[in-house]
Amino acid sequence: MTRRPARFLPRRRQSSRSRRRLTALLLAIVLLPLVPATAQADDPPLPPPSAPAARSAVAAMQPGWNLGNTYDAIPDETSWGNPPVTRSLLKKVKSQGFKSIRLPVTWSIHQGAAPDYRIDAAWMAKVRQVVERALDEDLYVLLNMHHDSWMWVNNLSTDHDTVLARFSATWTQIAAEFRDEPSRLVFESINEPTFSGTSGDDENYRLLAELNRVFHRIVRESGGKNAARLLVLPTLYTNADQGRLDALATELTSLRDPMVATTIHFYGWWPFSVNIAGYTKFDTTSEQDLTSTFDRVYDAFVERGIPVVIGEYALLAYDHNRPGIIERGEVRKYFEFLGDYARRHKLTTMLWDAGQFLNRNTLQWRDPELFAQIKSSWTTRSGTASSDTVFLPKSSAVTSQVLTLNPHGTDFQGLRHGSRNLLRGKDYTVSGDQLTLTAAALTELAGDRTYGVGATLEARFSRGVPWRIDVITYDAPVLSSASGSTDGLSVPTRFRGDMLATMEARYDDGSNAGPASWTSYQQWDTAFTAYTGDSIKLTSDFFASLKDDSRVTLTFHFWSGASATYHVIKTGGTVTGTTA
Repeated sequence: MTRRPARFLPRRRQSSRSRRRLTALLLAIVLLPLVPATAQADDPPLPPPSAPAARSAVAAMQPGWNLGNTYDAIPDETSWGNPPVTRSLLKKVKSQGFKSIRLPVTWSIHQGAAPDYRIDAAWMAKVRQVVERALDEDLYVLLNMHHDSWMWVNNLSTDHDTVLARFSATWTQIAAEFRDEPSRLVFESINEPTFSGTSGDDENYRLLAELNRVFHRIVRESGGKNAARLLVLPTLYTNADQGRLDALATELTSLRDPMVATTIHFYGWWPFSVNIAGYTKFDTTSEQDLTSTFDRVYDAFVERGIPVVIGEYALLAYDHNRPGIIERGEVRKYFEFLGDYARRHKLTTMLWDAGQFLNRNTLQWRDPELFAQIKSSWTTRSGTASSDTVFLPKSSAVTSQVLTLNPHGTDFQGLRHGSRNLLRGKDYTVSGDQLTLTAAALTELAGDRTYGVGATLEARFSRGVPWRIDVITYDAPVLSSASGSTDGLSVPTRFRGDMLATMEARYDDGSNAGPASWTSYQQWDTAFTAYTGDSIKLTSDFFASLKDDSRVTLTFHFWSGASATYHVIKTGGTVTGTTA
C-alpha cells in the first residue's frame, strides 16, 4: 500500500454500454486477429474476454484478506509490530470466511547484487512456507512484488536496462520457485506501479505495459503450472481513472491471454478517508465516488468478461491506534455499502489489514462489530441510520430524539436494549423512515446522567447485522488557554462526554490557515489530533504553516453538534492559545 492523496474532484458515473458497444465487442473478438497491426480506431481496442477458468478462480477468491505490513515490511516481517506468521493465523483467517489471501512481498532488501540479483534462500524459504501453509488451508494466494515498485522499479524511465534486468531476474526466480504449486497460487506483476522522471501518462502507460509483458513472458515460459497460472495485472498506480483502465485494456488486447485478471485499489473518497475539508460523514459525495469507480471498472472489464480483483480496500485513516479520525458509525456505513456494491458488480475484494483489523497476537478482531458488518456485506445488505449516537445535554431536560433509518431494502423490526425489547408506541415510534426515541425512554436509558455512553441500543432489521445506537450524556466541551512551542501545543480540553469531529482554521481576514491552504477544514493527524481524554493537540506541521504574529481562529466541531472557538498566535518559536 502506498498512501497518496486521490484526486479531489468527483468523477462522473459512467453509463452502461449500449447495444452498439456490445456488438462492437463481439465483432472485435471475432475479427481482431484479421485486423492489420497498423489499424487505427477511435476507441481503445476491446480486449478479448478471459477464460471461464479465470473468471471462476477470481470469483472463488471472494472474499480476500491482505497479510499487510509483514513480508512487504522493511526490513523484516515484525518491523511494524506484527508477530511472525503462524499456521494458526492462516487457520483463523480461513475460519472467518475468507477464501484467499494476498501476500505482499518486498524482494529487493533480500537480494544480492547484479547481475544475478539472487534472492536470499532463507527469505525465499520463508515466503514459500507461508504460501504452502495458506494453500494447505485451501486458500487462494495472490503473491506479488510490493514496495519494490517505489524503491527501484520506479526508475525504469531513467535507468531502463538496469531496472528491467533486475525485474526480470527477480520474477525469473519467483516463477521457478513456485512453478509446480497448485493453480490456487496466483501471481500479481507489481504493486501500485509508479514511475519517476517521465514525460507524463503516455510514457507511464508504455513503461507499465513493458513490465507486464516481461512478467507475462517470464512466467509463461517458466513452464510447469505457470504455463496456465492465473496472472493479475494492475493499472497505473492501481488507480481506476478511465485513462488507466483504457491503457490496461489495450495491454490485455496485446497479450491475448485468457488466464489474466486485472486489479485496482480503493480507499474511499480521499477527503472522507483522511478527514479533511469537512468530509466527516459517508455522504452522497463519498458514495458517488465509490459507485462511479466501481461502475467504470465494471464497464471496462467485468462486462467484457475480464475478472477484477480489488487487491486492497479499506480507509486510509482507519487505525485502531488512532481512534476518532473517522467516526465509527460512518466507517460501518462505508464498509456496508462497499461490500454490497462490489458484490453486485462481481468484484472480488481483498481487505487491506496491516494489523488494524485482526489482532495477530490474540487472533481476535479489534472491532468485532465492524468485522461483522464487513462479513455481512459479502452476502446481503444491512440497515443503518443517520447516526449511531444520540446526544443528550446534561444541562437541560431530556427531549425526544429523531434518527433517519436507512433500511437498504430490509424491514425495520424494532429496538433492543440488552435482553429487553423496547416497546413501539411507548419507547419509540416510527413514521416512514423517521425513528423517534421518546423522552421517557431516553431518560430511563441515560441513567444517572454521567458524562459518556449511558446505554447502547440495537436497531434490528429483517436481515444483515443490527445497527448500534449509543445514548450519550454530554455538555459542550470546555477549552482552556495554553502556551507552548511550535513543536506542538496541547489545548487543555474537558470533553464532557463529547467527541471531536474536525477543526477549521482561519486568519482574521477570513483566509484559510494551516497545511491544507485550499480548505479551512484541516486534516486530522496532520494539523491536529485528539487521542486523549484531556486535550486537543495542534501539531508542529500546523504551526510550521502559519504566518508569524497573525491571529488564527480555530473552530472545533464536535459530534454532538457543539462547537468551540479558540485563538492561536505564533511568534517565532513560541505559540499561545486563548479561548474566544
